[in-house]
Amino acid sequence: MEEKSIKEQRIRKITQLYYSRSDVQKAIFEFSKNREIAPSYMMESFGKRPDSFEYIGDIFELVKGGATSFHCSEELWSQPLSLVTGMTEKQLNDLRVGWDLILDIDSKYLDYSKILAQLIIKVLKFYGVKNIGIKFSGSKGFHIILPWKAFPKEINQVKTSSMFPAWPRILTQFIMEACKDDLIKKITETSEKQYDSVRKYIKGDEKTGDFAKKVMPDLILVSSRHLFRAPYSLHEKTALASAVLNPEEIKDFQPRDADPLKVQVRRFLPDSKEGEASDILREALDWYKNKNHDDTQGDAGQRKETDFKPVKISNLSDELLPPSIKKILEGVSDGRKRALFVIINFFRSIGIDRIEFEKRIYEWNEKNEIPLKKGYIQSQILWSYRNKVAPPPNYDKDYYKGIGIIPTEEELRYKNPVNYIIKKSFQNSQNRQNFDKRKKAKRSEN
Repeated sequence: MEEKSIKEQRIRKITQLYYSRSDVQKAIFEFSKNREIAPSYMMESFGKRPDSFEYIGDIFELVKGGATSFHCSEELWSQPLSLVTGMTEKQLNDLRVGWDLILDIDSKYLDYSKILAQLIIKVLKFYGVKNIGIKFSGSKGFHIILPWKAFPKEINQVKTSSMFPAWPRILTQFIMEACKDDLIKKITETSEKQYDSVRKYIKGDEKTGDFAKKVMPDLILVSSRHLFRAPYSLHEKTALASAVLNPEEIKDFQPRDADPLKVQVRRFLPDSKEGEASDILREALDWYKNKNHDDTQGDAGQRKETDFKPVKISNLSDELLPPSIKKILEGVSDGRKRALFVIINFFRSIGIDRIEFEKRIYEWNEKNEIPLKKGYIQSQILWSYRNKVAPPPNYDKDYYKGIGIIPTEEELRYKNPVNYIIKKSFQNSQNRQNFDKRKKAKRSEN
């Protein structure tokens, strides 16, 4: 508590001094145009949403009112103040004029984030993207931006602006897939050199490569109205600025380079060429289509019917739940967003009514070591109900290991949590029927 108090005192001491800088105000104000913004206060509570800056002076007025950082949307809106929670997909599409691709690199170790950032830039340049923005997150990661200007405005007569968050998610997956092998190799090399003390806590029978997978940086899922830290906004936990870098500076970057009292202001949004990210977007959509024949994305990201049909478990009880789902429902410390993705798809796939569904989700969130923000959960639930029901990931996917869940051998035989509960429900029903038959036969004998 004392350490936290010292950090709070430090951030409060430098906040007004730092944000009084005209170059900092200008950087935040110019980047925020056409974006939803939200000030954050010391206790990590956001101000009212939606909000936007009308004048550059609005920034310092919010700081004087206690704001310590500023966050903005990756989506670009014609009228940000017209946004309302619970809007339909059509209403959002009517307001959305575009989106930037934001790759949010987040790791426990800054060195791993550096490795991934450099690999991503290498992949982007391979596909002809030369103008790339990058900034320090303020803690242990980086934000990479490809501006809306870099993307084609239409593919196969589908408006790119209306394909948020589907296409940014596909792009993110494609880029990570392209980086994966080199990432594991380089993280393994780094862990051997620098993290021997950490590796002692990993079971001795695990290979270093497996360790690398456990701690590799994660690209946070893209979602509607997701906010990220504005360039040159302060970070409350570190009192560092979200400073902009040149790609060649990543390797040698140190947190002290983001000292708010010394940082030099640069432009985060690069001057992209019109459509320079067209090739990588088309390549990502083709890759996704070939990889997911039975998924909800078809040609150029248009939706198509899937073979999966939701089931209705009429005799649902907690004892029938798969062990991995039970473990997740006890609350998690790491991988909360992945865990939320798993249980949302699981509960929707087995036909739980919406009231019970939301009740279970919010009860689970309260059990997490650090609960997710209510607004984030609401956005994920709304996204789920605006789309076709899809089953949770199969047990052999990294979702489970990534949040510390090891599926049992029995679960692995059933491949998916939905298959598991269908089988268990059927067995339970058969056992009950057999019991009733035996009971009836015994009465007849008497």
